[in-house]
Amino acid sequence: MIVRPRRFSRMRRGTIIFLVINLIVLGFLLNAFSTLISLLFENGSADAILPSEIPAPGSDLIEKRPQLIPKIIHQTYINTSIPEQWKAGQQSCIDLHPDYEYKLWTDEKSREFIAAEYPWFLETFDNYPFPIQRADAIRYFILSYYGGIYIDLDDGCNRSLDPLLSYSAWVRFTVPTGISNDAMGSVKGHPFFDNVITSLQKYQRNWGMPYITVMYSTGPLFLSVIWKEYMNIARPAEEHVRILMPSEYKGHTWSFFNITKGSSWHRKDAKTIFWMAQHWIALTVCGFAVAGVVGALLWYAWSTWVMKVGKTSGGRGRFSFWKRISSKERYELVDRMA
Repeated sequence: MIVRPRRFSRMRRGTIIFLVINLIVLGFLLNAFSTLISLLFENGSADAILPSEIPAPGSDLIEKRPQLIPKIIHQTYINTSIPEQWKAGQQSCIDLHPDYEYKLWTDEKSREFIAAEYPWFLETFDNYPFPIQRADAIRYFILSYYGGIYIDLDDGCNRSLDPLLSYSAWVRFTVPTGISNDAMGSVKGHPFFDNVITSLQKYQRNWGMPYITVMYSTGPLFLSVIWKEYMNIARPAEEHVRILMPSEYKGHTWSFFNITKGSSWHRKDAKTIFWMAQHWIALTVCGFAVAGVVGALLWYAWSTWVMKVGKTSGGRGRFSFWKRISSKERYELVDRMA
């Protein structure tokens, strides 16, 4: 029988510790960004407004549908001097809806409204670094307070919006995923928009790039995250948010809207984001490659520095992650007998 020293491999133990630390970090990141990740797989079909639900333009069925959303059209702009390229779209919405109340929310009127009805939000409203953030925020507040339909000025109306009054709340699905805030409808005090306005302060952060800051603090990405979290809780049908799909939104004779070039607030960083969206497959591959290189470098640093320190200190140094159980070496008997 031969007696051999039995030592728990430092390399094996170090590998386990390294993997555990990385798994903890990965778990934290997945938890922090779980809603954003889940949006990548969201197609909006669960609450989609199906084409078969929408009466054709001029159909008698439109008048037989219940009206839940009040007949109010809301739009926003800096002042009452609407740019020429948007006037036709604005007028089309007015002309197609003679029995609707029309409200144009200028910057001055918007601030007065927040100060009068939501004074707790006024400081946040005033401190937004970009005017578009105030334009985003006010649309959520007026839908919660008044109800009605909000429409961006670059969204002209292609047909009457009466069929959309039958839903307690609706937004439009955007490509490749998520929802947009350029056309929305709601009854007064719908729980979704109540939830949106109470979430705005929590999301007021500067993310370095203006486009990302706007999108994730008040814009469509913010709204998409709140929508996803909202629908993760089981709710009665009347509290659901129905989704207007792309073909019903624009591009067809039966679609509700015509689009004019807008997005005047976009800057150079927005072009970068759009470029990234168009090349997301290549960027994903590059991301995994970079992650692999970083992981390899971390492992090299761990194995050559931390493990070396632990080894030279005999397991008792300040970088040691283990202690020897006994000062005596442990042995195992290996039976080499036939």
